[in-house]
Amino acid sequence: MSGRVIRIERISSRCGVVEEPVVTTKGYQLADPAHGKHKHHAEHATYVKTLDEAAALIERGFSLRMGAKGKAPSLIAPKSLRTIRAS
Repeated sequence: MSGRVIRIERISSRCGVVEEPVVTTKGYQLADPAHGKHKHHAEHATYVKTLDEAAALIERGFSLRMGAKGKAPSLIAPKSLRTIRAS
């Protein structure tokens, strides 16, 4: 795929909300599938500064933490994400 990533979105958001990737002081938070059922633990988090870096990890199977106003953030599996790129 080519072009700069302009958005990563959840294919089927929770009812009535628009979910966005969560940005922390360390950057976008992703979970490495190599940690199996423990990938959601904070000590196993991977952080990146840009959506391009996040998209590259999602293509490798990483989950992305997403949230919406009034909803707790959660990890979203790569199969449930869509990457939108500039043409």
